[in-house]
Amino acid sequence: MKRNPRVTSSRRKCRKAHFTAPSSVRRVLMSAALSSELRHKYNVRSVPIRKDDEVQVVRGTYKGREGKVVQVYRRRWVIHVERITREKVNGSTVNVGIHPSKVVVTKLKLDKDRKALLDRKARARAADKAKGKFTADDVAAAAGGATATGASLQEID
Repeated sequence: MKRNPRVTSSRRKCRKAHFTAPSSVRRVLMSAALSSELRHKYNVRSVPIRKDDEVQVVRGTYKGREGKVVQVYRRRWVIHVERITREKVNGSTVNVGIHPSKVVVTKLKLDKDRKALLDRKARARAADKAKGKFTADDVAAAAGGATATGASLQEID
C-alpha cells in the first residue's frame, strides 16, 4: 500500500530513477550486507561497499570465493573482486563484475568517516528497537497511576 503521496509507485518512474541515479545515490544503492560476526559487533546490517573491503560471494558462479574489492564500478552497478577473473578469447584476463547484493562483507576498511557512519546507524537502530515497546513494568506503572487518582477502568467508562 502506498503511504507517502509524494513518492511514486509507478514501475516506469522507479526504474528511470534507479538507472539514471547519480553516483552519490548509487553509492547508497550499492550496499552490501555485513557478515554475522560484523553484524553483531557493530549492530548494523549493511553498509555501502568501498574499495578495500574484504568480501565473500554468496550467490552465483563464484559462490564461496573470497577476496578484496579492487574497484567499485558505479556506472555498471558492479564491484570487482581481487581473484575473480576470467580469460578472454585473445588471452587477456579481465575482472568479472559482481553485484554488491550478492556478496557479504567479511572485513571492513575503517577510517573516521566509516566509523562515524557505523556509530550513527547503530544508534538509530537502537532507538528503533526501544521505540513503541512496553514492558510489564511500564504497564503496571501506568495502571498504578490510574488507580492512584481514584479512577478505575470501570468508572471511566
